[in-house]
Amino acid sequence: MSAVTRLRNDSKPAGMSDSEWEARQELACAYRLFDHLGWHELIYNHISLRVPEEDGHFLINPFGLMYREVKASNLVKIDIAGNVIGDSRHPVNPAGFVVHSAVHANRPDAHCVMHTHTTAGMAVACQEDGLLFNNFTAVFFYGHLAYHDYEGITLETEECERLAADLGPHNVMILRNHGLLACGPTVAHAFTQLYMLQRACEVQIASQAGGARPRLVPAEIAAKAARQSHEQHIKGGDSEMLFAAMRRWMLDKDPSFLE
Repeated sequence: MSAVTRLRNDSKPAGMSDSEWEARQELACAYRLFDHLGWHELIYNHISLRVPEEDGHFLINPFGLMYREVKASNLVKIDIAGNVIGDSRHPVNPAGFVVHSAVHANRPDAHCVMHTHTTAGMAVACQEDGLLFNNFTAVFFYGHLAYHDYEGITLETEECERLAADLGPHNVMILRNHGLLACGPTVAHAFTQLYMLQRACEVQIASQAGGARPRLVPAEIAAKAARQSHEQHIKGGDSEMLFAAMRRWMLDKDPSFLE
């Protein structure tokens, strides 16, 4: 059990498992972190997380609330079709879950899915060449980055299979003309991947501002850096260490997400 759960376990609703409550607190922390980083899209976009020990159930933000208003108790439990499970005072945006359901349904290892419309992420998504391997964090994704072509607002479930096929075994994707997506076995893993991809996009846009020709990292060096990043952030446990630091940051800022 994490330090977060031990700190505020007294507010857990009766009948809810400790594992679900801990997952809710972890996810609520991610929403507050996204708000702090400016990665929200007002009341839109989502971070979704599987409910531990409940097959086919997920947690997602209440539709109509901003990320800074999300807390453990008001997250909504839904099924793979976006239907609300149990009681909730808040609705969800089923259309917004289409992208997430495509990943969750086809990738059993993807317990957490994050999707953003950041300016830098969307700017790179609008470029024909997509992400350029010309900076420190961009090369982390060499050989590990997927793309999905824009098909309009993601309202149609028929797009799910095509999106999942494009993602394949990768954990990060650029949705062309749309935004960024990351997934992983934990909130920490997905956040680390998204943070690095976001930084890569920010640096790419900044480096292009002067109009100079980009200096690309040689393919063999980019591949080496990608392997090193995987060993450090995924196998080495840096992702969990990073998110633990983010959790402390959000606790210091406003611990109400634990409630």
